[in-house]
Amino acid sequence: ISYNSRAVPFGPIAAAKLVQFDLKPLEDIRLQPGSPPVLALSRKCEVSGTVPILRYIARQSGSKTLYGSDALTSLQVDQILDFVANVVPGPTFEAVCARLNDFLALRTYFGDNHLTIADLAVWGCLQGLPIWAKFQKSPSLPHLIRWYSHCCSLPALKDVIDTFDARKKRHTEMVAKSSQKSGTGSSVASELTLPGAEKGKVVTRFPPEPSGYLHIGHAKAALLNSHFAEKYDGKLIVRFDDTNPSKEKDEYVENILTDIATMGIKYSRLTYTSDYFPLLLEQAELLIKAGLLYADDTPVEQMREERMAMKESGRRGRSVEENLEVWRGMVEGSELGLANCMRFKISMQDNNGCMRDPVAYRCNLTPHHRTGTKYKVYPTYDCACPFVDALEGVTHALRTSEYKDREPQYYWVLEAHRSVRPSLPKVQIWDFARLSFQYTVLSKRKLTWFVETGKVDSWSDPRFPTVQGIMRRGMTIGALREFMILEERDAPGVGQDLVHQQAPDRPRLPSPHRHRERGPRAADAHQRPEGAGGCHRPP
Repeated sequence: ISYNSRAVPFGPIAAAKLVQFDLKPLEDIRLQPGSPPVLALSRKCEVSGTVPILRYIARQSGSKTLYGSDALTSLQVDQILDFVANVVPGPTFEAVCARLNDFLALRTYFGDNHLTIADLAVWGCLQGLPIWAKFQKSPSLPHLIRWYSHCCSLPALKDVIDTFDARKKRHTEMVAKSSQKSGTGSSVASELTLPGAEKGKVVTRFPPEPSGYLHIGHAKAALLNSHFAEKYDGKLIVRFDDTNPSKEKDEYVENILTDIATMGIKYSRLTYTSDYFPLLLEQAELLIKAGLLYADDTPVEQMREERMAMKESGRRGRSVEENLEVWRGMVEGSELGLANCMRFKISMQDNNGCMRDPVAYRCNLTPHHRTGTKYKVYPTYDCACPFVDALEGVTHALRTSEYKDREPQYYWVLEAHRSVRPSLPKVQIWDFARLSFQYTVLSKRKLTWFVETGKVDSWSDPRFPTVQGIMRRGMTIGALREFMILEERDAPGVGQDLVHQQAPDRPRLPSPHRHRERGPRAADAHQRPEGAGGCHRPP
């Protein structure tokens, strides 16, 4: 049986093992990805496709159980085989899994009260689809997962997995290399730990801004947050930081959620910073009354120059009453309010520029993608993020090391919020290295320019470093996750390129040298009438 290395015929190989059918699996580099397996019976006779091959093996073996013990069960087996033949990865795959799960609610097997080629067809299909990995822990598929685990525990099927599943081989090799390199038996992923983490109590969050598609840098943040949540049996919160209505669109929200699903990331909650706007407005009044916020109508350029010169704003000494009056104007969107912003009163003499009275709230009359025109004033990310992190119970906030200078600001703002709302818990920051790619643009502003000017087809252009772009380049999710963990452990922040990023996928490609011994094969495509001419074929 010949097959492409990316489409191993798990079902037929397992069926052959069960009935002692003489089958010789052979990777064929001439078969294109997506091509069906081909069973060569003779030089002139072939059977193509997983389902036809399964039917042939069952009938040829003479087994009384593999195709069903009677006519009725054989008919049921045929129905399952026809159904499986049309299963493909994509948006409909989850619905397919749900149908299979419902069918198994009161059954142990698909076709009969024992294993049949219907089970082998479904098992082989799931085993060969990488997308199945993200559904294996889904609480909505208990019957399908129970059946799949049982099949994988059967000796013949387990042997097929160990021999032919390239993903499992790569994982084993990666663990072995990691053990050699570190001198321990731990895997690569287990070497990354969170300080102060406790099993079952860790809560991480991935807070993308819905102002563009996820790129490879966002993917690292998402995968690391997911990794630690799984490692410590904790929770992952996906929170959209929608505090800037000028840049945000529902289109970006939908595509970010699609990318998160593509990466196989499971989260416990989906929230929006806009869910907490009422609390954030209430928080502003409390901070003003505590003397931690003041209203400032200094022009933007002058404010920037004063911050660079460590010079205090002329509005810094405003009274609490005056600040509250301006704040109410900002909430209403009045002329007075629109001319002002609210700034934290930290220190204009701090050597860290991030601590020089950053802006906390500003007005924006652009309709919000969720709340419309309900609000006229919005918190900045620096103001909202620490508050919402604490409010949602986040224990560890993962941030790239490029924001190291902003950590004192994060902790100051968090303590300011806690001073007026003591029930808020503390949050710990964990730094990870920002991805640095050579000859690759990761700036969302610059990527947006490429899209808007028509330099690329869309955000999913294969030349783009977006998640959708690299998926179109042929990158697999397993390789992407492996690359992120290895990069963070071994070479954080070192300049990479997209070619090296795809290196984990390389072991899946068969070498042509393995096929040279048997040489090329030639087969007649059809019968030639006797006496007809033809090209000379040497014996």
